[in-house]
Amino acid sequence: MSSVEDAINNAFTPISDAVQSVIFYAPSIGGVEVPLIVFWLVVAAAIFTIYFKGVQFTGWRTSIDLVRGKYSRASDPGEVTHFQALTSAVSGTVGLGNIAGVGVAVTIGGPGATFWMILAGLLGMCTKFVECTLGVKYREVHEDGTVTGGAFRYLPVAFERFGSGVSKTLTMIFAIALFFFGAVGGNMFQANQTFAQAQEITGGDDGFLGSSGSALIFGIILAILVGAVILGGITSIGKVTSRLVPLMALIYVGACLLVIGFNIAHLPAAVGEIISGAFAPVGVAGGAIGVLIIGFQRAAFSNEAGVGSAPTAHAAVKTKHPVSEGFVALLEPFIDTVVICTMTALTIVIADTTFYSDAREAVAAGEAAPDGVVVTSRSFETFLPQFPVILAIAVALFAFSTLITWAYYTQKAFTTIFGRSKRNEMIFKVIFCLFTVVGSVLTFDSVLGFADAMLFVCAIVNLLACYLLLPKVKEEVRSFRQGLKDGSIEEVPVEERATT
Repeated sequence: MSSVEDAINNAFTPISDAVQSVIFYAPSIGGVEVPLIVFWLVVAAAIFTIYFKGVQFTGWRTSIDLVRGKYSRASDPGEVTHFQALTSAVSGTVGLGNIAGVGVAVTIGGPGATFWMILAGLLGMCTKFVECTLGVKYREVHEDGTVTGGAFRYLPVAFERFGSGVSKTLTMIFAIALFFFGAVGGNMFQANQTFAQAQEITGGDDGFLGSSGSALIFGIILAILVGAVILGGITSIGKVTSRLVPLMALIYVGACLLVIGFNIAHLPAAVGEIISGAFAPVGVAGGAIGVLIIGFQRAAFSNEAGVGSAPTAHAAVKTKHPVSEGFVALLEPFIDTVVICTMTALTIVIADTTFYSDAREAVAAGEAAPDGVVVTSRSFETFLPQFPVILAIAVALFAFSTLITWAYYTQKAFTTIFGRSKRNEMIFKVIFCLFTVVGSVLTFDSVLGFADAMLFVCAIVNLLACYLLLPKVKEEVRSFRQGLKDGSIEEVPVEERATT
């Protein structure tokens, strides 16, 4: 089976390298290579924050009330509750980007990368607010009660002013990129790092998962489990993630807090390293600008704000007020990047393992970064010798929830390209599961690089549409707030709320 695994790697790696060279064009500014695409996301988030007067900071109470179902009835159009929509979308972002991705960030960019990840996460909250409001506003509710929404519905509206040819072309480019990002970043990356952690706790290359063909068998088993859930559609996914996401977050964040709590005396120094490393890094290519780019890039991969993926899940919500889901969606980057990514980074920095130090030196010498999940695992192992096993469980939960949510996102992209029919949906599910198998056997660098490239292609198209439709979002905000003020939007009795 090793020959099969080698053949897959040899075929995929050149494709990944070629795509990255185009997408991550990085002109030299002040002697530092700056990937312009990264700033496309961050600048948009900053502009949206100013345009909506920091709604991600002023709208917290409204967000929490909506998650509790305060203004939504069970009879409202849609398939899932606000809480289920949030957990479905969070399950697509709170994944291995928060464990493996952070491990990569602080290895390549040092502790300072964490500071820029947090900043990008705070700004990205407003981007999620904008795109998820649009995702619900322009959704289509089919006769059978299912919903098609998200970027696939608002992109044509945004671009129609340029003619149908331009509108269809840009929407198709987005759909193709989202399909490949879902197949690679939302699928193959998750399978890849799940296997890496499973291999880590079973003896590495010398353990039973280090044998020839073990990655292929592991991928097949994971694909079967994913297939069993995604056959049920978003309703099935929503039910699973509404239980799985709180559980996996509790396990992981609880373990992080345990490690940090036992080493509370080292916390001030770790925070100091993160702040000082953001502006005066040591041993990082590109200096402060290099750290900033790494932090922004990993935050983008982690929370996907601006990519146009999350609006697909949020569009299925039960509501009559599109902006209500925007308020719910802005919680995602906070949970994902500001809380969970920071917990991971603090754990790695406080642990300061020999493995982490050696990995940073290797990267500085021009070598490839190690599997990010292993960096995190070794950090926990310093304080909790048995934690790699717990982490393997958390990784499996994170990865599984991400896989099933991205199956839904990617299916919408696939049916946009090939048409919506039961036959095409089934063909897609088979293809998606095959990608799960392939992801388990690929090398980490080629998977991560290709996923990043596809993510940013989506962001180019999606954010352009968001800019064009900002006035529509502002109208929705004004109407919703006026409704709350004059009482036309009333609090729903508990027994009538969309809460299950």
